[in-house]
Amino acid sequence: MKFIPIVLTSLTACAVLSNVPLTVRHEDLGGNITAAHISDLHKRRFGRDNKKLIEKIKRESPDIIFISGDFVSRTETDFSTAIKTLEALAGIAPVYMISGNHEQSLPDKEKSLFFEKISRTRVNYLRNRTVKTVLCGREIFIVGIEESYSIYKKNGGYRDLDKLTCDDIISLVGEAPPDAVLLAHDPLFAEEYAKWGAKYVLSGHIHGGAVRLFGVGLLSPERKFFPRYSKGVYTLGKMKLLVSAGLGKLRLFDQPEIVIYRM
Repeated sequence: MKFIPIVLTSLTACAVLSNVPLTVRHEDLGGNITAAHISDLHKRRFGRDNKKLIEKIKRESPDIIFISGDFVSRTETDFSTAIKTLEALAGIAPVYMISGNHEQSLPDKEKSLFFEKISRTRVNYLRNRTVKTVLCGREIFIVGIEESYSIYKKNGGYRDLDKLTCDDIISLVGEAPPDAVLLAHDPLFAEEYAKWGAKYVLSGHIHGGAVRLFGVGLLSPERKFFPRYSKGVYTLGKMKLLVSAGLGKLRLFDQPEIVIYRM
C-alpha cells in the first residue's frame, strides 16, 4: 500500500498542472433511444453553473439522461450549483438519478436540505424505486437502488465491507421487471445485478480507476488495486454493464466523460 501516496501525489500534480478536457464517449448498443450518462461530478465544475457540461449534453440531443450517483460530495453545504445544473438538464430530457455513497454520507442536516431541494425539481430521483415510462415508442422500466452504505465503508474504514446480493436487491426493489434499466452506483456487484435480471446497468463510483494505464484502471475508492469494472461496456450473459469514468475527483490519463448510448 506504500504505492498509494505516490499515486495520490501524481494525481494532485495532474490536477494542479493541467486542465483536463471534458470528453464525450459514444457507445452503440443497438436500439432507437439516445441516452446520456453522467456520474460522480462531486465538486468539479465545468464553467459557471456547469454551462460547458450542459451544452455538451444538449448538443447530443438525448431522449433521456441518467445520473448514477455522487452528483455532490459529502462535504458540500451549498447545493445551488447542483440544483441549477439538474434543472438545466431536465430542460433537455427527462432525468433519472440515484444516490452514490457521497449523497448517502451527507450529514443529516445537509442530506435533508439536498433532498428537499431535489424534490422541487423535475428530476426523477429513484431511491429504491421503479418507474415505468414510454420512450421512443418503447415501454421501459427504470429502477434505482440505494444500497447499504456498509458496502462502501464500515466502522470508518474499508475492511470487511458488506456484500450486495441478488436477494438484497429484491428486498430493496422487488423482482426485476421486463428489460429493466437499473441504476446502481457501484459496478463491482455486476454479477448480482445480472442474477437479478437487469438488461442494462448504469454505474460509476470507480472514477475510471483514478489512474488509467494502457486502458486499465488502477485504484478503486475502497483502496483496491485494478478494479474489475472501471470504465466501458461489459457483457455478463444477457446484461450490459455500462460504467462511466465520471466527471470529478483527481485523475491521471483518465479524462472526465459524458457517455452517449444508442440503446
